[in-house]
This record gives sequence, C-alpha cells and structure tokens, in this order.
Amino acid sequence: MADKARSPILGSPDPFKLAIFAANMAGGANLTSADGPPRVTWPESVRIAQAADRAGFEALIPVARWKGMGRDDVAEGHRSFETFTWAAGLAAVTERIQLFATLHVPTTHPVAAAKMVTTVDHIAGGRFALNVVAGWNRVEFEMFGLDQREHDERYAVADEWMRFVRRAWTEDKPFDVDGRYYAARTVISQPKPVSTPEPVVMSAGASPAGRAFAAEHADINFVILPDTDATARTVSSLKADARERTGRAIRVFGAAHVVCRDTEAEARAWFDHAVHEQGDWDAAATALDLLIPNSRSADFDREGMGAAAIAGFFAIPLVGTPEQVVAGLRDMADAGLDGVAISWIDYEDGIARYARDLHPLMVEAGLRV
Repeated sequence: MADKARSPILGSPDPFKLAIFAANMAGGANLTSADGPPRVTWPESVRIAQAADRAGFEALIPVARWKGMGRDDVAEGHRSFETFTWAAGLAAVTERIQLFATLHVPTTHPVAAAKMVTTVDHIAGGRFALNVVAGWNRVEFEMFGLDQREHDERYAVADEWMRFVRRAWTEDKPFDVDGRYYAARTVISQPKPVSTPEPVVMSAGASPAGRAFAAEHADINFVILPDTDATARTVSSLKADARERTGRAIRVFGAAHVVCRDTEAEARAWFDHAVHEQGDWDAAATALDLLIPNSRSADFDREGMGAAAIAGFFAIPLVGTPEQVVAGLRDMADAGLDGVAISWIDYEDGIARYARDLHPLMVEAGLRV
C-alpha cells in the first residue's frame, strides 16, 4: 500500500510543485499552427513523460478531450489520447512522476471508473491520481448522445458519483446505491487501489458549486486565473472556504504558460509569432463559445481572451528570460499557490530548458530543493 500523503504531487520535498499540463492532445494547451506543439504520437508521449520524470516534475495532468476546438475537416487538430490508457502506458515506463487521468463524470459509470482507477494505480504502484470534471463541453457531450445539465446540477451529479466511487474503493462487503442519479445493487470492486486511504483526487472549480465539491472531495483544486493579483484573492478564499465547510486543508494549483529564451526580446517575438501570426483565432472563438454562454452575441476580444485561449488555454503567461520566468513562478507561489501546471509551445524544449536553466534558479528562489 502507498500513503497518498507521500505521493509526488502531495508529498514531494519541493515547496512549489510542478506538473505538465495537456501533453496528451494535439497542440497541447495551444491553439496555434506554429512549429513545436505536441502532435500526439506514442513515442512523443513517452519522451515527454520520461524527460519530465528525469527533470523532477511531480505530475503529468492530461486533458479529457474527445474533439478539438478547430475545424472538423482538419483531422490532425482533433488528435488526443484517452487519459486512463495514456496514464497506464506511461506508468509502466516512468519511475517517480505521478500520472493523472482526467474524467468527465457523465461519460463514465462509477463502477467502471472505480475499477479503471484501481487498475492504473496498481500499474503505477500508487502513483496514480484522478482529475474529476463535472463536465462543460456541450459539443463533446453530443458525441456521447448526452444532454448537458444545468451548471449546479452537474456538481450535484458529480457529488453523488464521487461518493459512489469512494465506496467502491474502500468497502469490502457488497453494497447497494439508491441515489437521485445512480442506483445499483450488490456492488463490489476488488482489488482496492494501492493508494491509501484512496487515490489523490483533483477537481477544478471556483464557482460556489465547484468550491463545495472541491472542499468535500478533492485534495487539490486546480484554478485558472488571469493574473497573480486575482490568484492571491482566490486562493486564500478557496482554502478558507474548504476549512469552513469541511475542516479539510486542500491544495490549490494554478496554470502557467512558459515561453523562455535567452533574452526577453526573443521570448516575446516567439510568443507573438505563435499567437498573432500563427494562432488559430477560429478555434479560439469556438473555445470561448463553449466556455462562455451566449458569447456569439458579444464582441470577440481578439487581443484579450482570444490570445489567452491560443497560448496556454487561459493560463498565466510567463514570457521572458529564465530569471523573469522564475520571478513569475515566485509571484505565483507568493500568491498562495501550492503548485502550477505548466504548458509550453514546444513541450520537449520546455522541459529541457527547465532542467538546464530554470531549476537552478528555482532552487535559489526557495521553490525547489
């Protein structure tokens, strides 16, 4: 058995935890035709995972994506690897890094989910973690023949789903479920996960319903915020809210998009090339239409939210020299974040630059050991 409190994402000695975000889908966390983003091949995924493992990153966090944001007739833009099987394969070829799978609650029954989590956790030797998403992408739900529920009801479903899954992970005797959304008889799930008392759970939600779910069920709440000022206010509120609701201390992670070069001018030129010259603005508009209700009736802010969608999918941009990037990460840690999920345009180059240029500076800054 493996105590989840000692897992990489929760228990590593590094004060500021680092994860890699969205390496399982075409473009990574980017909507650009610039050279470099993931193309989604298995050898590429293995290279990224093993390089991250060697560099000391705590985790790999994939995105559950069944359909890309780009045009339907551009097939390569819709490539992605399913997150459980992706995590299982990478667990077998890595040694230390934590492997997440991301799951949209309505697409997977609790009995199946409990068994899937357990199986990957055994392959990973207790290094598996689950990112639970209540569900938001209407277009993908339509692929499953599902109707999207109202926002708060999605979290009511997720709450019942999570309680069902947790019973399957922990109870040895058969049990029945009679809920509003799920009903089942003589449920039993063996073996149990390697992680005790259960695997690490992450969710993402800053809305009242999302906060309540995270406070009750998550070890980590993953939030995407526009800047460090907003981050400081939100992180403090999320942690206090969890303590008040449930008495639990949760971690809060943010997202950063890193463009690091020897000079600030080089970094900003590359960022401008990827966003303003090669960015897929149509895909950015699609993302906003899905994320923001009725966005088609509003003006599309090309320089604002569109650019944020293209580079890092609304992550905080850290663009500059190694010193400037580390200063940005220091600001995020000072804002109260326990860690950050990082994306790059070129993931393999980004990991190499981290190991060579950023890690020593992060040690000096007290962020890493």
